[in-house]
Amino acid sequence: MDTQIVIPEMITATLGLAVFLLGARLTRRFAILREFNIPEPVTGGLLAAALFAVIAVISGKDLVFSTTSRDFFLVLFFSSIGLNARLGDLIAGGKPLAILLVLTVLTIAAQNVIGVVGALIFDFPMQAGVLFGSAALIGGHGTAIAWAPKVGNATGLEGAPELGIAVATIGLIIAALIGGPIAKFLVERNGLTPSRPDAVQAVGIGYDKEDTTRPITHVSLMKVMLALNLSIIGGYMLHEVIAEAGLMLPLFVPCLIVGIVIGNLVPILFPNVSPVAGTPSLSVISEFALGAFLAISLMTLDFASLRGLGLPIAAVLAAQTLFAILFVIYVLFPLLGRGYRAAVLAAGFGGFALGATPTAIANMTAVTKRYGPSPIAFVVLPLVSAFFVDIANAIIIQMIVSH
Repeated sequence: MDTQIVIPEMITATLGLAVFLLGARLTRRFAILREFNIPEPVTGGLLAAALFAVIAVISGKDLVFSTTSRDFFLVLFFSSIGLNARLGDLIAGGKPLAILLVLTVLTIAAQNVIGVVGALIFDFPMQAGVLFGSAALIGGHGTAIAWAPKVGNATGLEGAPELGIAVATIGLIIAALIGGPIAKFLVERNGLTPSRPDAVQAVGIGYDKEDTTRPITHVSLMKVMLALNLSIIGGYMLHEVIAEAGLMLPLFVPCLIVGIVIGNLVPILFPNVSPVAGTPSLSVISEFALGAFLAISLMTLDFASLRGLGLPIAAVLAAQTLFAILFVIYVLFPLLGRGYRAAVLAAGFGGFALGATPTAIANMTAVTKRYGPSPIAFVVLPLVSAFFVDIANAIIIQMIVSH
């Protein structure tokens, strides 16, 4: 008897769009969601995930979603971030970038200390602490899936993959929910405002500007899509070069790099061509791509992976969440200068530390749509999470697993 219901790619993508629109509608209807900066796709995605879990229980079959479109939306989104990135912002982001690199290493170490202690308390092997820690949290589902077999082989823990996926799943949900409230607390307690209120909104258009922005036409959309397609094509080519050199990076990283190059070179080489950077069309497409990616990611969460692991995961993740909140508010925010950009990065780091880079960007987008732009934050955080974290995380995890 077939125990699975496979959802084809087209239906997955269509459901993702519907889920995103549901979240957008709920955000506009219920002010509390805007008040606490909850990303639009998070609301719809979690409701859909709960509904699909109920369907799976009633039918007795697992829902398996095809997710190729989700991965394309991620590449499209980071290409748009690259096109919007200005060299001046990259240079200005040098100091916060360095600070975030150091804080990321400290977070990885702290998550694994908490994870190891939690593993020992609940009679798991010490090495399983990485699955309660940075392998599943700051590393996300991909890192957890990659390291779980190694933890299982080293310890004989049969449920290592299920443990890693379950922790990563709950971590992603928490990450999507805590970033906005953290920023609200920091911004309103300190009376913060953007240093450049007229700067380009990196992703999306502010709630109070949706009806007054420059018009979006089929021509402007076509220009943006051409630039994005060129960035993605160049990103694929660069990805092959990087892979042949022996360095493994996610595809969205070279697409981000090529987008930065195109976005900064075209105005110099072709001064008479109207740029796509900073246009409402690019902002809308970037938010659409991010929203679709996150909606599909959240609606396809497998709640069945949590069965039988409730108490250990709940206890350890409660400790991890408390650490993340206190670390962001009392360490990261002061070290980044206590300004508006620091508050936006605090929201992003909260999402990144417990979830994934797209979650972090979604948190920052919700914050900046309400309070105002912070373009440097949208360049700095992806650089840290894309280039650096996997290397540092792998080194620390290997030290623990091989112990």
